This record gives sequence, C-alpha cells and structure tokens, in this order.
Amino acid sequence: MRSEPTGGPELSGGGSPLAGAAEPADATDPALGRVRPGQPTPGATGRVGPGADEGLAEPDGLGRRQRHELWMRRALDVAVTGPELPAERAGADPLATGPAVDDVPVGAVVYGRDGAELAVGRNERELTGDPTAHAEVLALRRAAERLGRWRLDDCTLVVTLEPCTMCAGAIVLARISTVVFGAWEPKTGAAGSLWDVLRDRRLNHRPEVYPGVLAAENATVLRAFFR
Repeated sequence: MRSEPTGGPELSGGGSPLAGAAEPADATDPALGRVRPGQPTPGATGRVGPGADEGLAEPDGLGRRQRHELWMRRALDVAVTGPELPAERAGADPLATGPAVDDVPVGAVVYGRDGAELAVGRNERELTGDPTAHAEVLALRRAAERLGRWRLDDCTLVVTLEPCTMCAGAIVLARISTVVFGAWEPKTGAAGSLWDVLRDRRLNHRPEVYPGVLAAENATVLRAFFR
C-alpha cells in the first residue's frame, strides 16, 4: 500500500569525475552526490545495468539533469490532474477537473529512446477496483500496447514516487532501461529504501536508476493528499 513519504537520510556517495577526465556539463546532478547503499553512482566506472555508456550531457541538447526534471514535471502534472474520466464516472459535475476518486496522486510517464512520450499512468486502484493499478504498471501496459511489444528496453520510466516491490518487479520484467523517480518512499520503496529490487544482482536485468528528482515538490503533493 502506498503511504505518505517521509524524508529519509541521504548518504553521500562518490560523485567526483575521474582524474584526468573532463568534468561533465551537468556535474551538479544531485544523483551524483546522494545515493543509497548498494546503488552504483550514476556515471561511475564499473556501474552495472543498461545505459552505463550514456553521457551525462548531450552536445546540442538538454543535460541529463535538466531532461529528467522536465520529464518529472510532466509526471507530476499527470499525478495532480488525474485520469480523464467518462462523464458518467466523473461525479455530479461533468465539468469538474482533477481526479474524482481518492487515489494516491502518483504519476508515471514512459519515454521512448528519442525522448517522445509513449504513455502515462496515474494510480487508479480506487477508480477501477484493481489492486495492481499503480501508476507505473498502467504506464508500462500502455507503452507496451502502443509499441506492440512487451520489451521496453530502450525506454525510460519517470515516476513521482519510488516504486513499490510490485512495480519494481514489473519494471524489471519490462526490461526498462532507465528509471527516474521523485520522492523516496521509506515504508514500501523497492528502489533503495526498504529493498533495492531494481539493483538486485540476482536478477537478469538491472535498470539505471536516478532517484530524488524534484523530490521536495513530489513529496509536497503526496503530503497534502494525506492530510
């Protein structure tokens, strides 16, 4: 069950460029300086998982940190706005905006290799009565349907809250290359808080993980919901 996130301790990890190497354009990426135990530092030599050769910045585009923040704002918008509901299910006021049910406001977006948006998802457990209808699972299902294949190994999943064990398992099974998440979830998180399913060396796939992107903004939305 999703629960209200609380600020967890952030441990300092290695983030310095290698000796003799040029400093990357976005070396201030918070992911480089704050990682959880057992999580290889993004950009570090010897890092496991797909995308290990990805540069920290693209020559003529947004740096990785800026791109992740841009994508996270889209996911946050999905979380706050909620799913589009048919008029008969939207409540008494058909012109009402935002979610009409009390689903925890978590939003997820899947992006393709070229950065194009493929699919979105928002928690819909209360709306649909489906215990597996977490934002990540819905976004993965829709992206797979759109691409016509279950392997999403060239895709990035952006989600406003650290995935739970179910969603982390689905991410691994979908072969997602990169996961970007916002707020930490110390009670049920499976990307470094309680468990690190996404980095478990016993599994046959380990995505690249970038945590804590716009964490404060995402946590604010979630705390407001639980008040």
